[in-house]
Amino acid sequence: MEKEALAEASGCSKVAVVILNWNGRYHLEKFLPSVFNSRYPDLRVIIGDNGSTDDSVAFVHENYPAIEVIQNDRNYGFAEGYNRILSQIEADYFVLLNSDVEVDPDWVGPVIDLLESQPDMAAAQPKIRSYLNRDEFEYAGAAGGFIDAYGYPFCRGRVLQHVEKDLGQYDDAVDIFWATGAALFIKRRCWLEVGGFDGDFFAHMEEIDLCWRLKRLGYRLGYCPKAVVYHVGGATLNKSNPQKTYLNFRNNLFMLQKNLPKGKAIWTIFIRFWLDFAALLRFALGGHFKDAAAVSRAHRSFFRSFSKTAQKRHQPQALADKRGWYSGSVVWDYYLRGKKKFSDIL
Repeated sequence: MEKEALAEASGCSKVAVVILNWNGRYHLEKFLPSVFNSRYPDLRVIIGDNGSTDDSVAFVHENYPAIEVIQNDRNYGFAEGYNRILSQIEADYFVLLNSDVEVDPDWVGPVIDLLESQPDMAAAQPKIRSYLNRDEFEYAGAAGGFIDAYGYPFCRGRVLQHVEKDLGQYDDAVDIFWATGAALFIKRRCWLEVGGFDGDFFAHMEEIDLCWRLKRLGYRLGYCPKAVVYHVGGATLNKSNPQKTYLNFRNNLFMLQKNLPKGKAIWTIFIRFWLDFAALLRFALGGHFKDAAAVSRAHRSFFRSFSKTAQKRHQPQALADKRGWYSGSVVWDYYLRGKKKFSDIL
């Protein structure tokens, strides 16, 4: 009652931090304490369990009885798993947080303040640093997500495989194209309006697709440097996992088909096929034959799902607000022009 009264007196909105868990006992044991001790007056921490077969749910019940657990009957993947869990939660704001994230005590307030002050901003992310190398940005989100003309995502602080040290160079709050799913703050009404994640993505790039759809509805996405979290990364699928390669290549094509205007989509996907073929050759020549096969499998899956994905397009138009969009090629800049830092490109 005291916590609720404080929230009402301060005018704070109800915030639900939702951690999707799948066999993540180790990460819950290690990182849940920092989340549980977050300082925000009206905060619920919820574990959404995605059909775990380990003892992670029992661990939460035993050690954190105040934390609510909502269970899916099986593993639906990141995208549909979150869709099913969030459909059962009432809050003004959802915070989708990976289980392998350590947070600063006051990480929630600055991002909520940013979203409260910007009525047309649907979602935002904090600064994402590496848990293992704490002075560096983390691959999945860094200081806010951007995208190039061919659908390649990159970040302030991370361009393709190059990750920068955090020297304060991205400490300004800016509009971005996509906010990372590792620590995604989103207004519940916007989540409902856009229809949540596309469950067919299963995992990877679903947050970029979500943010792109929000931008098509006229909303903005933001980056808040005043809030900091530390992400391990690759907790479910390691970076070198062929399944991750498959999902990233397939889902990127899904995203382009869904969100680009028709003529632009045809041309961009045609170019992407050739770029993906170059990536396939690079994998094969480097001895990563399973990753090369994953790229081929991703293309076959894209074509099998072409009609179904086409039905999700809803007449995309060119974006009116192109903040976070890079009209060039980040691949060209990175490999042929030697531009490894975000500040070298934009």
